[in-house]
Amino acid sequence: MALGKGCAKQQDLWVATQDLPRSPGHPFYDKLNAVLVEAAFDGYVESLCAPYYAAKLGRPSIPPGVYFRMPFIGYFEGIDSQRGIAWRCSDSLALRAFLRLRPSDRAPDHSSLTRVRQGLPLSVREQVFTKVLEIARERGLSKGRKIAIDATTLEANAAMRTIVRKKTGEDWKRYIARLAEEAGIESPTDEDLRKFDKGRKDKRVSNKEWESRTDPDARITRMKKGYTHLAYKAEHGVDLDSELVLAATIHPADRADSESSPETLVQARLNAMEAGSDASIEDVVADKGYQKTELIADLESSGVRTYIPERKDSRKRRWTDKPEGYQQAFYGNRRRCRGARGKTLQRLRSERVERSFAHVCETGGARRSWIRGLREVAKRDLMQVAGHNLGLIMRTVFGVGKPRALQGSSGAFARPGAAVAWLMRAIVSHAGAWAVIISFSRRFHHLCRLPDTVHSPRPVAA
Repeated sequence: MALGKGCAKQQDLWVATQDLPRSPGHPFYDKLNAVLVEAAFDGYVESLCAPYYAAKLGRPSIPPGVYFRMPFIGYFEGIDSQRGIAWRCSDSLALRAFLRLRPSDRAPDHSSLTRVRQGLPLSVREQVFTKVLEIARERGLSKGRKIAIDATTLEANAAMRTIVRKKTGEDWKRYIARLAEEAGIESPTDEDLRKFDKGRKDKRVSNKEWESRTDPDARITRMKKGYTHLAYKAEHGVDLDSELVLAATIHPADRADSESSPETLVQARLNAMEAGSDASIEDVVADKGYQKTELIADLESSGVRTYIPERKDSRKRRWTDKPEGYQQAFYGNRRRCRGARGKTLQRLRSERVERSFAHVCETGGARRSWIRGLREVAKRDLMQVAGHNLGLIMRTVFGVGKPRALQGSSGAFARPGAAVAWLMRAIVSHAGAWAVIISFSRRFHHLCRLPDTVHSPRPVAA
């Protein structure tokens, strides 16, 4: 065999199609495509998008099947921006195969994705989200009787320095300069303004008085990590039996949980009905932030049992000025929360609802939003959550819910003999034998669910 040299080569004038590089495909994305093809996903989304395009005029747009697959890629690959998704799809042959692009086709760029996102309304995304729930129901996942709700904050694409006063339109610097002049400081410099602002007592900013110039829908709030930022509130309604997210809604960050939860619960019920489920919501589980007597009484009158813990309050409750039935609903909720079933449901809520936020926001890349406007953020978040539900479907079909999970599932755990050898070495080298055994059992159970099509390397010798 002769040595190949990396010198500059003259480009060929013509290249045969069969000579173009092709991808053998990714096992996860191949299985996911098979699930979507079996559900006639491409034909369904094309029929949804057809009314929003011209019948004959104009160049052909991105095929809807390709467009809606790209947000799924963003979730599975943990990419938080459209530019990153477009670059990743154009760079990876396996993802091009998942998008069902021909070798001569170009992957859609981020400007085309933005144009399609702005042209298609939120109702189209809601129907696509419902289609994913229908696929889950056909595979026996969705039940929808026990619903848990919770909310988290999403960082908006706007900085605190862009806030202005609603009445006067002043930014922060002009506002401080006006206060300094009113305090008797004539022609203050930047240094004078910093000293004056540092010594002021009341520095709080209110959403009633301030708004962002670049994103008026964003609200000033305290984020999960403790710092203050402009943000939105994302609320999930999760089926505790299957872990499917039945509803994903976006609200202003300053909206109370007890005010936004009825909308999320109604949306969860509508989505389940449109997906073909005839089950009705029987139990609603939430944390202390949703504790409101009016909400509990409304759900109680609808035949729904609530499991919402109380806030610590030393004041004695008065029921004489409350409508009839409020007292009975409140104490019934207290009794259920203190029971064994209530404690079990609360443990499931803290585990499974928080897990959905971890998958969607942290590893799925949705914690930071790069688009602006409440409806635009809602469009993106809904597709992220639809990708999360597809991951749950893939976990039942394929054994893993994300493509990167295959990296940890191959190797030493590919065959039982190598797994036993790993266990023996771990017990010898580590003192925590019980932790090792638990870890081994989980990984071994996960291994047994892997399909035969995943080819793993040769096991490690004992």
